[in-house]
Amino acid sequence: MRQLSIATLTLATILALGALPLHAADTPKDASKSEQGDKDKSADEQPIPPERKSVTKHSVRIGGRTVNYTATAGTLLIRDDKGKPTVSFFYVAYTVDGGKNSKRPVTFFYNGGPGSSSMWLHMGSYGPVRVANDGDKPIPPAPYHWVPNESSLLDKSDLVFIDAPGTGYSQLVGKTEGKDVWGVDQDADAFTRLISRYVSTNNRWNSPKFLFGESYGTTRSAVLVKSLQEKGMEFNGVILMSSILDFAVAAPGIDHGYVMNLPTEAAIAWYHNRVPNKPADIGAFLAEVRRFASSDYTLALAKGDAIEPAEADRIANQMSRYLGLSPQYIKEANLRVGPSRFRKELMRDQRLTVGRLDGRFHGIDPDAAGEVPDGDTASDAITGAYVAMFNQYAANELKFTTDQSYLPNNYANVGKTWDWKRKKNGGWLQATYVADDLGDAMRRNPHLKVFSANGYYDLATPFYATEFDLGHLGLEPAQRKNISYGFYASGHMIYLDQRSLEQSKADLSHFYDDAAP
Repeated sequence: MRQLSIATLTLATILALGALPLHAADTPKDASKSEQGDKDKSADEQPIPPERKSVTKHSVRIGGRTVNYTATAGTLLIRDDKGKPTVSFFYVAYTVDGGKNSKRPVTFFYNGGPGSSSMWLHMGSYGPVRVANDGDKPIPPAPYHWVPNESSLLDKSDLVFIDAPGTGYSQLVGKTEGKDVWGVDQDADAFTRLISRYVSTNNRWNSPKFLFGESYGTTRSAVLVKSLQEKGMEFNGVILMSSILDFAVAAPGIDHGYVMNLPTEAAIAWYHNRVPNKPADIGAFLAEVRRFASSDYTLALAKGDAIEPAEADRIANQMSRYLGLSPQYIKEANLRVGPSRFRKELMRDQRLTVGRLDGRFHGIDPDAAGEVPDGDTASDAITGAYVAMFNQYAANELKFTTDQSYLPNNYANVGKTWDWKRKKNGGWLQATYVADDLGDAMRRNPHLKVFSANGYYDLATPFYATEFDLGHLGLEPAQRKNISYGFYASGHMIYLDQRSLEQSKADLSHFYDDAAP
């Protein structure tokens, strides 16, 4: 996650070119000075657009019954402590007609990145419509299609999809700079203000409330739920889809990451039939891999260079049975086969690579002898369809039109200038760790429930790392019972697989019934 100083310059240039004076000048004694003042002001401030919304009526069949609902696509301004506007947030809310705000749950959805809009969750997961796709196969070129989503969560909760600042249609306004909102704590503060504003504006203070984040959205949720509860807004539940709560798992020189990735790599090898004498039951197979990873493999890596050759041979042979890679290759990698190497090596004999977000997908690199894949075939397989369908859906169904371009992601500005540092316990944390925020929130609110949804084939946020992190929150036994899990035969975007979507909807229905009976 590199920092690019040029990104700040680029953003400032765009804003300087696009900004307009906010107020007409009064009739001045010296017109030239007034005009110069307006120019100076426009160079420092971005336009503050008026709040707007488009309201439309729809229906969808869920669980064999028709659900009538209202869709509201709109923007809300948030302000800093001095009352000055900072961000214009774009959101799409789906509310069931006839529901009582005082009793009906409301769930806030967002994706991660950092630098991703909510388009993926919005158009793929539990909203009333979803992009048509075919599991682990790339979506064919246009024309694309969206279909009614029978697995929508709208029968359990009202749904609000939010674009993070600088993504989608959400934009910085006034004198706000990227550094003010693009960081772990800054981002959580902006979302705290937005959700508080939405709840107040829509009379939802007494509604059961849930947060639903995917990927970095789970990082956000851990910080956000604590922030909101500290300000008096209690939550019933937090849904973590494809979690990352400890970014040290990817830090170089730390063996923990290799241990956490091993079960996911084994799952992908199993899926592609690379495991010798492949077991029929993936659940039992991965339980065995977990045991190996947490015991023999962890102890072997801990010995570092001092490991005996005989033990290295034994560990390499066992890893080969799980990963489908040769023992020689594993030993040459010093028993440490990271995700990128694994994705390139697993199907090298067929000149194929496997996906990072979803290891079920495979792709082709121009150089089959390379060390790591050129890109992520899983991302390539779906992005075009999601971008096209959201733009079409927003204009034709939600009736929300604007001259502004929708940014499905903004990694160039948001992601590469993100402030990962956090000031905790009197010092600065360089590697972002947020599991303790979630643990604090659960201790302070003993009724807060957490559901962790995990894809077996996700190498971006491996499921074993999530199990480890949620198992180290420092909770008492009664509180640990508030955490439940779902594991699915899919990748990072669990909902791409139709059966996994249906299974996760069933699991989430039970979760909502338990958290907001």
